[in-house]
Amino acid sequence: MIKVAVVVGSLRKDSINLKFAKALEKLAQGKMTFSFVSIGDLPLFNQDLESDVPASVKKLKADIEGADAVLFVTPEYNRGLPGVLKNAIDWASRPYGSNSWGGKPAAICGASPGAIGTAVAQAQLRAMSGFLDFKMMGQPEVYFTWKEGVIADDGSVTDERTKGFLQGFVDKFAAFAAG
Repeated sequence: MIKVAVVVGSLRKDSINLKFAKALEKLAQGKMTFSFVSIGDLPLFNQDLESDVPASVKKLKADIEGADAVLFVTPEYNRGLPGVLKNAIDWASRPYGSNSWGGKPAAICGASPGAIGTAVAQAQLRAMSGFLDFKMMGQPEVYFTWKEGVIADDGSVTDERTKGFLQGFVDKFAAFAAG
């Protein structure tokens, strides 16, 4: 089974992106196992710390390196990538020559109350993917419009059309990650 490191770009306790990621996890059962990567305890990236890498950074890098693929589930703040996500990306790509992201199949999605609220953040992450050596899945793109009740508290998708679309995304990512 494909092991996926899931990086959620929000630290909020009631994050809709975390709830969205949990719904995708439920749809992935039998195809992929999700491991949620902790990014909230990372220090701000500072190259001076590379001589004595913090334990939280070592764990981040180990979690990414131990996965077969990476799924980014991100909100968008002020038309951009959340700082906490950019910080995690920077740490896992360092020190030079030790890029934990390198060669990993990856996909991006995000949830927002707005119609295409994560489009710019996703575009920024796609732009970075070439340099960071992700193998980024191009389609389908998922800009999930969050509406209360579409995802139940247990992670079930309650709307059949939405469930079909998200299942298609999960299935495509599973095939993409499998190579």
